Amino acid sequence: MFNKKMKAITFSYDDGITQDQRLISILNKYDLKCTFNLNSGRFGQADMLLREGTSVAHCKPRKEEIRKIYEGHEIAAHTVTHPNLSILSDEEIIREVEDDRLALSEIAGYEVVGMAYPGGTLFMNDHVADIIRNNTGIKYARTTTQVHNFDLQDDLITFHPTVYHHREWDEMFRLGEEFLTLNPDTPKIFYIWGHAFEFDIRNEWDRFEEFCRLISGKEDIYYGTNAEVLLADHNK
Repeated sequence: MFNKKMKAITFSYDDGITQDQRLISILNKYDLKCTFNLNSGRFGQADMLLREGTSVAHCKPRKEEIRKIYEGHEIAAHTVTHPNLSILSDEEIIREVEDDRLALSEIAGYEVVGMAYPGGTLFMNDHVADIIRNNTGIKYARTTTQVHNFDLQDDLITFHPTVYHHREWDEMFRLGEEFLTLNPDTPKIFYIWGHAFEFDIRNEWDRFEEFCRLISGKEDIYYGTNAEVLLADHNK
């Protein structure tokens, strides 16, 4: 169980960008917890992305800003430079992941133990997962393969999220309503992931806040970071 509750909700957002600050203000308003996956080698970079015909900012905060920005949430790894891990040597995989983890641990002031695969499932494979499992301090790692259910998973190094907010809004709301009505006999997790810059593409910040309002403040749900939820002792 999660702090004596059978249901848990957690969020995960990638890249460590300036839009995270607006996202955090919404999450904090509803007492929700999120894990933010950062690239320690890209702090301070300013970029633009073209998505669906719209240019959106993809700018990274400076190193000295990181701890304050993400206070109250979890900092996790996303590799140093966001490479395609599936084409790297074993040594390069370890360096990208472990150097990021250690750098972020120093910045955060606590041990970073989680990560999200850069580029998601397309940029990793079973070999990459095994290298990370056996050669780094990572205890859980998120893919981008949506499962659309709330079941616990045995392999935390290839943990699959429930839903991707940006491309599955209707499904996310449907799953949210379903999760609220659950009265499970075994622990269940609702895991939402995405990138904060995606809210800028079609100006969907209000829609995200509507979802947060829907799922927040329930006495039978535990709201935690990825580490708090995924690494919980479910026998307690």
